[in-house]
Amino acid sequence: MPINVSIVEDSDKFRETLARVLNRSEGFRCISHYPNAEDALKALPNDKPEVVLMDINLPGMNGVECVRQLKQLMPTLQVMMLTVYEDTENIFNALAAGATGYMLKRTSRDELLDAIREVHRGGSPMTTTSRAKWCSRFNALRPRRRPLKIYRRANRKCSIAWPRVFSTINRREIEHQLRNRPHLHPAHLRETAGPHAHGSGGEIFAALNQ
Repeated sequence: MPINVSIVEDSDKFRETLARVLNRSEGFRCISHYPNAEDALKALPNDKPEVVLMDINLPGMNGVECVRQLKQLMPTLQVMMLTVYEDTENIFNALAAGATGYMLKRTSRDELLDAIREVHRGGSPMTTTSRAKWCSRFNALRPRRRPLKIYRRANRKCSIAWPRVFSTINRREIEHQLRNRPHLHPAHLRETAGPHAHGSGGEIFAALNQ
């Protein structure tokens, strides 16, 4: 069965080119594409894509806020950011909103298709630079802890299994964050983040980033 993909991208040329690439590639089908977040939010719950490719710089509502609202409407939806931005704030905010991948528009066709497959499987594909910036920001919230390791792959991307990441966040660390940020309620964080943790970790990121 092909992976059903929707696109949210304001550039007509890039959006249509991306749709053609997907429809001409074995194992993929572009079922819809939208030029703005507002149209996407109205239509995607009915389209029921498995993966959404999301731009950040959209007219009106930006892509990060669109992801946040989409995840409320479709909690199991996998969203991968596809953008020209690779700064720390955009990366962190997108993952906090619920995105499960972060790739750049200059990514090659084959790398992009591999990334979509990985997102569909529940992985979190990112460029090496994006992953390093994410780890740096995340480690800043984890004082006196051993830095997260980045595992490089032969295709020059790198990946950290989400369960491996979140198994490092134990009860003591969560309690430390809650003491230092008293406005947070424990319900905002998972009670534990051990072997069964999965997904983008948006709940933890969102709470710690408030």
